[in-house]
Amino acid sequence: MIDMIRFDVLTLFPAMFEAVLGDSIIARARKKNLLEMHFIDIRDFSTNKHRKTDDYPYSGGGGMLMTPQPIYDAYQSVAAGCKKKPHTIFLSPQGKPFCQKRAVELSKMEHIVLLCGHYEGIDQRVLDLIVDEEISMGDFVLTGGELPAMAVIDAVSRMVPGVLSQESSYENESHFAGLLEYPQYTRPEEFMGMRIPDVLISGHHAKIEEWKRRESLRITKEKRPDLLEKAELTPKDRAYLMELEQKKSF
Repeated sequence: MIDMIRFDVLTLFPAMFEAVLGDSIIARARKKNLLEMHFIDIRDFSTNKHRKTDDYPYSGGGGMLMTPQPIYDAYQSVAAGCKKKPHTIFLSPQGKPFCQKRAVELSKMEHIVLLCGHYEGIDQRVLDLIVDEEISMGDFVLTGGELPAMAVIDAVSRMVPGVLSQESSYENESHFAGLLEYPQYTRPEEFMGMRIPDVLISGHHAKIEEWKRRESLRITKEKRPDLLEKAELTPKDRAYLMELEQKKSF
């Protein structure tokens, strides 16, 4: 188990990251030295007097490509002082879709470098040299890799021991255990004529836990039935899902 995880982000827009990751839970974890973050401006490593980092692609077509030299030198400014190569991720629509399971796996690494692309992409040669993994946020295209990088950092950071107040803060969340989260309620007990489920104020902990599990199963079946194929289900879970299916058929 690691005590701290370090993130280095290679980006054209470093100021974007502090606006998001310099506050709330992540900020407190950084102050407690559970997380270390550095946001490196790729433009600082350009040899062009105008700090230019893009050029026309040899293949023709519209748009510009990020050139390899500034990215490689920015990466070396981080990696050169490391005992071993940091795990380097390129945020790309061609990558594998990001998921909670991968967030947990990445949280066990000591050092992660995130490369944020822009324009029409990045010269393939520098990707071949430094990138270990490509991650996608889904089947859509954004203007740059900054927002996906923030999402990865946030999701991974929450899995680092001590970042959240207690493990139960995430163990019951959607996707952590393969199911979507059950509905949650707070005071008042009645709002706009709608009451919270009686079981939640019954004080019967076993029945409350059973209600949570059943609601997670019900919601997953309604919203993301594909998740049930990989979820770890007990015979009791399967019986309840069959009961829901039978009710639906009437």
